[in-house]
Amino acid sequence: MLRAVATPADMRDWGLVTPGELDRIVIVSPHLDDAVLGCSYLMAAHPGVTVVTVFAGRPDEYPSPMERWDSICGFVEGDEVHGARRAEDAAALAVFDARPVWLDYVEHSYLERSEWVRPPDVVDGLERALRDRDPTAVFVPFGLGNPDHDCTHDACMLVRDRMSPMSGTEPSGPSWFCYEDTGYKHIPGLLAWRVSKLLRAGAWPTPAAVPVDVDHERKMSAYACYPSQIRALEAEWDLSAKLAAPAPEQYWRLAPPPAGWEGLASDRADSRS
Repeated sequence: MLRAVATPADMRDWGLVTPGELDRIVIVSPHLDDAVLGCSYLMAAHPGVTVVTVFAGRPDEYPSPMERWDSICGFVEGDEVHGARRAEDAAALAVFDARPVWLDYVEHSYLERSEWVRPPDVVDGLERALRDRDPTAVFVPFGLGNPDHDCTHDACMLVRDRMSPMSGTEPSGPSWFCYEDTGYKHIPGLLAWRVSKLLRAGAWPTPAAVPVDVDHERKMSAYACYPSQIRALEAEWDLSAKLAAPAPEQYWRLAPPPAGWEGLASDRADSRS
């Protein structure tokens, strides 16, 4: 068993956000729908959020025969898929008065595995996009189940190291949070794996009481703005049933642990008595 850990006097503040912390929010989205699926209630409570979508780029040419996901979405050869998808995304984000920023990285499904975009390929462009918005808080995906999600998460962690370096015992720069990748978070054990990995890396992910507006009807109105994606998301994930579950979106703060708690991330911690 673990030894009891002394409780600091400021425990009443644990989990809460501070005044001004959410003044300028940027959400990093892997694809053209992930921010709406995972952060609608956050955007509903904070008009003017910027959503930076990493994998919003058009491939040099669309494959023939058509890529599987696009085919399930109802596209046919000759369609300008990314023009349609960006228009859907703009309409969905407008439901929350949010602003889109689309980066031009191409998602893995259009590329040979050897050409997949890696975190070092993304980090400089993503950092520029974030610094241009001067955020007070950045919300990034846990990066679950999909190579583009994983790449986005890892690139965000590299940008976090650059933008929020440690100053003494506290990080400077914007605050950083993770949001749960809708659909992928239901893959058995995957969210726990990422939380454990972040804990052991010193990011110490902790559920945060972020002010939100739980307006499910508004979320579903935004979801409906993605008619092409809905076909595939319902066929592959039965997503409407998951979105209908009475569970709020959860956001996790990434920040150092209380002083003296670092040992809890050690593989040896669970064997101590």
